[in-house]
Amino acid sequence: MLNYTWPKVVIMSYETADSVVGRPAFVTVAIPGEGRAGEIQLRVRGATESYIAYADQAVAVGTQVVVLADRGARSVLVAPI
Repeated sequence: MLNYTWPKVVIMSYETADSVVGRPAFVTVAIPGEGRAGEIQLRVRGATESYIAYADQAVAVGTQVVVLADRGARSVLVAPI
């Protein structure tokens, strides 16, 4: 398991307090882009959780991303920060 130091990043979101939209995360399984999924880890409710992640472009492992949209069923759309 990869260990990351979570940065103190403040991103404003109009979603609910438990929403993942607007939260920073780290890529743990490369996201190939082109509609194929990878995986991210992010802090939610004080715990680190894994989500299936999609992006418009390829994103390498270890890249910091921000969650743009919640696709449901622990699946999100992300973009590199």
